[in-house]
Amino acid sequence: MRTTMIINDELLARAMELTGLREKTAVVHAGLEALIARASAQRLARLGGSDPEAAAAPRRRSPAPPKRGR
Repeated sequence: MRTTMIINDELLARAMELTGLREKTAVVHAGLEALIARASAQRLARLGGSDPEAAAAPRRRSPAPPKRGR
C-alpha cells in the first residue's frame, strides 16, 4: 500500500544509522514491526500469566518413593 507520510528527517536518519538499513521503506517496516512486538509484549504482561478461559493442565504424579520397612 502506498502512503504519503511526513517523517522527521533527524529521526529517520538516526534510525537508518542505528539499524544499518539503507532504504527508508525498510526502516519504516522495521519500526512498525518493533512497535507491534512491543505492544504485544506489554499486552501479554498485563495478563500477568493468567488466562481465565484456559482449562487446567493435567498434572503428572511422580511415583511414590518405596516404603521403608521398620
